[in-house]
Amino acid sequence: MDEQLRVGLVGAGPWANMIHAPGIANHPGTQLAGVWARRPEAAQELAYAHGAEPFESYADLLSTVDAVAFCVPPGVQAPMAIEAANAGKHVILEKPIAESVEVAEQLATAVESANVASLVVLTRRYAPETKELLAQLHRTGGWTGADGRWLTGALLDGPFSDSPWRHEKGALDDIGPHAFDLLDAALGEITDVIAANVSETGLWQLILQHKSGATSTLTLTLSLPLQPPFADFTVFGTNGHRTLNSRDTPASECFTNLLDDFVAMVQSDTTTHECDVRRGLHLQRIIDLARSKAGA
Repeated sequence: MDEQLRVGLVGAGPWANMIHAPGIANHPGTQLAGVWARRPEAAQELAYAHGAEPFESYADLLSTVDAVAFCVPPGVQAPMAIEAANAGKHVILEKPIAESVEVAEQLATAVESANVASLVVLTRRYAPETKELLAQLHRTGGWTGADGRWLTGALLDGPFSDSPWRHEKGALDDIGPHAFDLLDAALGEITDVIAANVSETGLWQLILQHKSGATSTLTLTLSLPLQPPFADFTVFGTNGHRTLNSRDTPASECFTNLLDDFVAMVQSDTTTHECDVRRGLHLQRIIDLARSKAGA
C-alpha cells in the first residue's frame, strides 16, 4: 500500500488488548490512529502502548480516521457503528453485531447506504485450516448433517469472566455466532431453528434446519470448567465424515488475515464479503429465533 488505512479502535478491554490493538498497529496496511473507550485511563494506556493517540470523545476519533474497529458489547457497538457508517467510515464489527434483529437491520442498512466496507470478526473463518475444510466440503458434496460442540468455562475464570454482557446473554450470543457461521458455511444457509433449549446452568442445545435439506445439532456453553476449552464440528453424509477441531492458527493470525481482506476491500472499493455486515445480520436472526424457540 502507498498509504496506510487509519483505523480508530473503540474499546480497551481484554480482547482489544489481546487482538485488536496489536493486530491493527502491526499490520502493514493499517495504522492504529487512535483509541476511545468509556474509561479514559484504559484508552490512554492501550493507545500509548501501541503508539496511538487516546481520544476524549468518540466524535473526535471519528473525525480523524478512515475506519473504526469495535471491541465493545453489542448494545454499545451497534449505535456507534451506525454513526460511523453514516460518517462514511469503514467498520470492523464484533459479534453479535447488535442486541436485536431490528437494530442489526438498521446497522446493515446504514453500512449499505454509505457504501462502506464491513467485516465481522468471526475468528475461525479467517483460519487457513477452516478455509481448506470448507473448500473440501463444497467440492465433495453429499453432506446431510453435522454435529457441533463448543464448550468452555469462559464465564468461570479468565479474561472474560467479568464481562457483564456475556453473563447476561450467555453462550448463545457470545460463541453462538461463531458456531452458527461454521455450520452454515459447511452445510448451507440455516433457515430455521427446529428446537432449542437452555438449561439453568446456561447449556444451550439446538437443532438447526439448512436450506440444503441437511440438519445439524449444536451444543454451547460458557460454564463448564474445561481446560483447555473444547470445540469440534463434524460433518457427515454419503461420502463419510469430516471433522474440524484444529485451532492451529492463533486468533491473532486470524485477525491479521481479516485485516488483509479489509484493506483489500477498501483499496478496491469492494463492499461485499462472505463475512460482511449482512452475514452479521443473518447470524443475528438465528440468535433471536433460537432464543424465541427456547422461551429465553
